[in-house]
Amino acid sequence: MATVAQEKKTNKAKEYLKNWIPYRYKRYVMFAIVTVVSLVLPWIKINGNHFFLLNFDHKQLHLFFVRFDMQELYLMPFLLWILFFGIFFITTLGGRVWCGWSCPQTIFRVIYRDLIETKLLHLRKRISNKQIEPDMSKPENKVKKLIAILLWSVLAFIAAADFIWYFVPPEDFFKYIQDPANHTVLMGFWIGLALFLIADVVFIKENFCIYICPYARVQSVLYDEDTFQTVYDYKRGGRIYDEHGHLLVHNKKELEEVNGDHPECTLCESCVKVCPTHIDIRKGMQLECINCLECADACTKVMGALGKPSLVRWTSYHALETGEKTRVFRFRIIAYIVMLVAAFAILFYMGSKKEHMLLNINRTSQLYKIEPNGVVKNSYIFLFQNTDNKKHKYYFEVMNNKDIKIERPSKPFSIIPGKKVKKVVILYTDKVLVKDTNKDTPIPIKIKAYAVDDPKKIVVYRDTIFVFPRWDIYQKHIEKK
Repeated sequence: MATVAQEKKTNKAKEYLKNWIPYRYKRYVMFAIVTVVSLVLPWIKINGNHFFLLNFDHKQLHLFFVRFDMQELYLMPFLLWILFFGIFFITTLGGRVWCGWSCPQTIFRVIYRDLIETKLLHLRKRISNKQIEPDMSKPENKVKKLIAILLWSVLAFIAAADFIWYFVPPEDFFKYIQDPANHTVLMGFWIGLALFLIADVVFIKENFCIYICPYARVQSVLYDEDTFQTVYDYKRGGRIYDEHGHLLVHNKKELEEVNGDHPECTLCESCVKVCPTHIDIRKGMQLECINCLECADACTKVMGALGKPSLVRWTSYHALETGEKTRVFRFRIIAYIVMLVAAFAILFYMGSKKEHMLLNINRTSQLYKIEPNGVVKNSYIFLFQNTDNKKHKYYFEVMNNKDIKIERPSKPFSIIPGKKVKKVVILYTDKVLVKDTNKDTPIPIKIKAYAVDDPKKIVVYRDTIFVFPRWDIYQKHIEKK
C-alpha cells in the first residue's frame, strides 16, 4: 500500500512539473515586452507628435501624442504626482516587483549574464547557480569574457541611444551624430551613458540594486503585512535562521532538533545558489530581494520532485501567518488608487485644454502717444507661437471695446509650425474714453487671437490694458500741437 501511495504521489509530482511554467519564463516574456515597447515607442508619431518626449532642444513636451511647449508645462507637476504615487502604489501592493520584472538594470543583467555569458559563450556553466563566478585563470575564459564585454558594449550603446530618444527624438539624434563636432554635449552624454552601462552591468552587477539604487530604501517604509513578496514558509520548511539572521541549523538533524515535526526543507540551498543578489530567502524579508522569484522556481523543482508544493511562494506575511487571503483592497491601496485616478483625470482635463497657439502680450515702456488730431495710441509687443503641426495665418481683434482699433499690423501674417514671431502692435482710439483729471486711466481690454484659416479650433483670449491719458494732459497736448 505504501508503495502504491508513493507511486501515485510521484506521478502527481511529475504531472505537476510537466505543466508547471517557471516564473523565469514569465519574466522573460515581460522583459521582451518592456524591451520592444521602449525601443519602438520613440519611433511612433501621430501628427508629428510622440507618445512621450521631453525635448530640451526644442523646449517641448510630447505627451500621449500631443505637443506642449515650455509655456504649457503646467502638466509636469501632475506627471510627477503620477510617478511618485505610482511608485508608492506598486511597492505597497507588490514590493520590489518593478525591480525583478521590469527594471532595465535587471533586464540588462539577464541579457549579459544568462544569455551572453551562459547560453551563448558557456562562460558560466548553468543559470541555476549564480554564486559561482567563472574561473578567469583559464585563457579560453579570458577570451570569452572579452567577447561577452564586446557584445554587451554594442547593446549598451543601443540602450543608451534608446534612453536619449525620449529627450532627443530619433530623427534628430541620427542627424546630430553625423555632425559630432557641433553636438559635443549629445555625443558626450551618449558615450558616457553607454560606458556607465558597460561598467554597471559587467562590473558593478547586482551591487547596484543592493547599495546604490534608492528604491531599496524606499520600499522599507512602504511595505506592510499584506504586501505581496517572495516569502519562505517557515511553518512547513522550518526555521533556518533566528530573528537576528543568525544561522540556527547546519544539517537535517539540527533542523529537526530545532523545529521538530519533520520540517520539509531539504537544506539543498537551491534557492540560495540561484539568487542574483546573493541572499538567503529563508532569513525573511530583506532589502536586497528584488522579487524575481528565481528562488521560488528553484524550490518548486526540488519540492515538486517530492510531491510537495514549493516552500518559497509569492504571497504576504499576513497570508502566511494567518492562512487567510491577502487583503488587497486596504486603506493605503485605495488611497493611492484615488490619488492616481485624480492625477490622471486632472492631467487629461488640462491636456484637453491645450491651446494650439501661444500668445504673450507685453507693453512697451511708452504708456501712450497723443496725436495732434486727438488720437491716442498704445504700443505692445505680441509674441505669437504656432504650436500646431501645420502652417497658419494669424490675426486678432479687440473684443470688448469697439472704440479701440488696430493700426498695426494691418493684415494677417503666417507662422510655420513650432516657430515664434514677435509683432509690434499699435492700438488706437479716436474717441475720448475717460475724463479723469487725477490720473491716467488703464482700461481693461480682451484680445481674441485666432488662425484665420481655422478660427474655431485655434483661438486664444488674453487680457491686457489700454492706457488713456489724464484729461488735462490730453487737452494741453492737443492745444500745444
